[in-house]
Parts: sequence; C-alpha cells; structure tokens
Amino acid sequence: MDQESLFSSNNAQTPLAEQKRPVSFDDLVGQSHILNQRLKKIIQTDRWTGFVFWGPPGTGKTSLAKIIAQLTLRPFRTLSGVTCGIKDIKEVLDASKRDFLQGRPSHVLFLDEIHRLNKSQQDVLLPFLEEGSIRFIGATTENPSFEVNNAIISRSLVFQFFSLSQEEIVTILKKALPSSLNLENGVLEALAQLSGGDARRALNLLDHLAVSVDKTQSISLADLDSICKAQHIYYDKHGEAHHHTISAFIKSVRGSDPDAAVYYLARMLEAGEDPLFIARRLIILASEDIGNANPAGLMVATSAFNAVHAIGMPEGRIVLAQATTYLACSEKSNKSYVAINHAQEEVKRSGNLEIPSHLKNHSRNYQYPHDSPSGWIACDYLPEKLLGKVFYEPTGHGQEKRISEFLQQKRKPRGKA
Repeated sequence: MDQESLFSSNNAQTPLAEQKRPVSFDDLVGQSHILNQRLKKIIQTDRWTGFVFWGPPGTGKTSLAKIIAQLTLRPFRTLSGVTCGIKDIKEVLDASKRDFLQGRPSHVLFLDEIHRLNKSQQDVLLPFLEEGSIRFIGATTENPSFEVNNAIISRSLVFQFFSLSQEEIVTILKKALPSSLNLENGVLEALAQLSGGDARRALNLLDHLAVSVDKTQSISLADLDSICKAQHIYYDKHGEAHHHTISAFIKSVRGSDPDAAVYYLARMLEAGEDPLFIARRLIILASEDIGNANPAGLMVATSAFNAVHAIGMPEGRIVLAQATTYLACSEKSNKSYVAINHAQEEVKRSGNLEIPSHLKNHSRNYQYPHDSPSGWIACDYLPEKLLGKVFYEPTGHGQEKRISEFLQQKRKPRGKA
C-alpha cells in the first residue's frame, strides 16, 4: 500500500488508527500485565460472563474486546454510553437471548464509555448476565468503583489499562509506517510525546502530518511543529497539564482564593476535563482541608457531585462554581486528616493492642454515657498502652473552636499521660 492510499484525511476513508487496529494478541502493544496466560486461558475455556476495561483512551480497550469476540466466535455488538439508551441496549440483549435459548452462542456486547450511563440504565444488563444470555465487556475511563453498578462489577473481571509508554507508542507508529514515508530522526519520538500515551491520537497525528507535507521530501521536526502547534497547549487528562491544573485548582481553594480557584475550574472545563473528577476532588478537599472547621463543606461538596452527576454539562459548571467558591471562602482545618494519619501510624507501630474489657461486645462493665445527666462519663477508651495519646487536635477556626473548647473540658478529668 503506498503513502497516498495509506495516509489520508479524506473523511470517506477509514482513519489510520482504525486501519491499524490490532487483530490478535500478538499485534497488541503494551498492557503486558493484562495480556498474560491467565486471561488467554479464561478466553480459551470460554467460561466468562463479563469484563470491565478501565483506563485512558487509546490504550487498547476496544481492540482487546474485538479480539476476544473474534476468538470466542460470538456475534459482536458495540454500543456507546454517549449515544445509546435503554431501548438500544435491550434490542441487543433480546437478540442475544433468542440465540441463547435456541442453543446458539450468546452475543458479546461491548459497551464503550459505560460510565456515561446512569445506574438504572446499567441495571438492564443484570438479569441477562445472571442467566448467561449475554457476554459483556464494558470500557470506561473512570474508576468503575464509582461509575459502574456494583452488581455488574461483581459479575465481571476488572482489568486496569495504563497509558502507553513513549517507547510503546513509537513501536506502534513504526508498525504503521510505510517504507515510502521518510521521517527525520526524532519525529516519531516527538509524536509519541505529543500523544500522551494514546495510540489512537499518535496515529491520527501521524496521518495528518503525512498528508500535510510534500511527499517527495523527508518529514522534519519543523514540519511536525507547524502542523501540531495546537498540540503544545493540548490538555492531556492523564498528563502533566492535567496534574498541574488540578494542583493549582486545589491549592487555590485551600488558600482561600475564590478568583484563582474558579479560573482554574474554567480552564479545566474548557479543556474537557471530566466534571465528576473535579467534583470528587472537591469532596476530598472538603474533608482534608476544611474538615470540622466547617462540616457543611463536605455536604456542599457531596451535593455538588450528586447534582453534576444528575444534570450533567453544561449546567453542571454552575454547580461546580458554587461549590468551589463556597469551599474557597470557608474556614480551613486539616486536623481530621492529620488525626487519621497519626492514628494509622500508631496502629502500624503498636499493632492490635488489647481493647479495654469494658468496651468489648456484651461487656457488663460498660458505663452508658446517656445515663449521666451531662451525657458524658469520665472513662478511658484507648488501649492501656496509649492512654493520654492525642491524635485529633482541633484548631481555633470556625466550628472547630467550639470542638476544641469541648475537648479541653472532657480530656482534663482523665489526667493520664
């Protein structure tokens, strides 16, 4: 195949990334932790119900799903969580069940971006998975623990995919490169770096680069720079731009600067960052950096996550802006975070110390605090070796000021060090 026919930006032709999609295990590059004998054995015995592939785009999730369907000789159907609804899913499930009941192989349903479906849409799969009338492969860029129904997870094997290394991307590009195309030294490596570990992106960049230059000349780094200038400001959700921007966002909220925080929020949203990822980070921040100085912060952050999940974008940006500015303007304390860190360090150091007898289940010596008019009884709750140990030291900020005063009164009577 010559350069002209292999590389083309003509919409009527198949994209290079699709032309070069792996068709066997041997063609796949990367994910060696998944592509092992264990997985091959599972596929060969054909005793599997479902797989969930979790990882960044362009790392082989779709390719592996198609290879599995081919090896199992089952009809393969693809749906996307972006565009399909319950009706579309049911049509595939019902067709597979008809074949299943007539003794023919059930179908493989590959559901891409399953995290885009809500839990009730995902629930449609459950009875078919239970009876074995469908084989299911779901792909998601989000942690399935948060975004995929637990009942589906329990019936599936979860495999995590990782961004491809630059060396793996270069290998993929070399396989796709025709002998008629001349590249100067460093061009493939630069393409791999721009791809951010995404093979599809790397192949598309190579395709567009090849058709944009004089085919009688070698392609140089200058050619790459001229065609890919926009890529230098590309916001890679799994690369440095992603990490730097979310870091600046969190630190601005922690530093009580609502203007900077909402600016970095806008940058992430404009770049296509997943709004639910942002909302999850706000929940973590609400406990780690605000804590008991303003317990309402956690409720605001959690409500924001639920609201964004329910209404989606673009309106979700308003919810995120409200939560961001509220948390930025809130009193701050990291003392709960510090407390659990200290407590875990103590557990690792001292092990499972004996629990005081009066605190054990069914103890007759336990003093019930509510029996006291004050609702509190002077009593030791820590193991004997840790008596007097303090893990939580509240600040004098916001609600924690009241908590601090409360503990100063309650900790005094024990008087043990």
